[in-house]
Amino acid sequence: MAGGITLLSVMLLFIEPLAAIPLHGAVQLVANSSRTIVQREFVKWELIARFCVFLLPMGFVGLAIAKSLPADALKTIIGAFVLTATWLPKLLLLGAHPEQVRPERRFLLLGAVSGLLNVTIGATGPLMAPFYLDLGMSRFAVIGTKAASQTFGHLAKIVVFGAAGFAFGDYWELLLLLSVMAVIGTAIGSRMLHHVSERNFVILYKAVLTLIALRLVIWGGMDWFGV
Repeated sequence: MAGGITLLSVMLLFIEPLAAIPLHGAVQLVANSSRTIVQREFVKWELIARFCVFLLPMGFVGLAIAKSLPADALKTIIGAFVLTATWLPKLLLLGAHPEQVRPERRFLLLGAVSGLLNVTIGATGPLMAPFYLDLGMSRFAVIGTKAASQTFGHLAKIVVFGAAGFAFGDYWELLLLLSVMAVIGTAIGSRMLHHVSERNFVILYKAVLTLIALRLVIWGGMDWFGV
């Protein structure tokens, strides 16, 4: 739960945003593509096709925005996004009601927004979740279709940063280690889940995200304003 945001938030403590975001995308591509393969028979590919229409164009727009912002400002914005996604997720929709929009238009819009924010914010899982409501899909189809959406979203992010000259090869050891640890973490987390109560699970995951996000907002904000 919230693994993508947690990973990005921790990476931002050690790596500048314009390096952390594409590296995060590469690791998440491994995680989401594996989930997509497992659930491939349930994926609604007609929705994925619409989702992909604006991914790349809006990705390049997002990169231009990200490059125009100071690194500390970007950290602060991402930290604020994480706090909002954790405690007031409905605010991210800005009053919109995606469940009332036809699925065809809904996924065109979702792809455009994801393409933009994947490159600027980095992790859009909480924002995407409401778009999968009220579609009459089974839980397997929801999981598979969301995983496929995020797979193509991260792939588009890699293409955008690659076209801009980001050298993924310079980080191959880190990427390999992160990918391996993500798989190991999934296995360990699945076992731990059986020993954590529903209440403690929510408390734990919100506490971890909040502490990391506050670190990004406070330190990033102080550096941004030269405090």
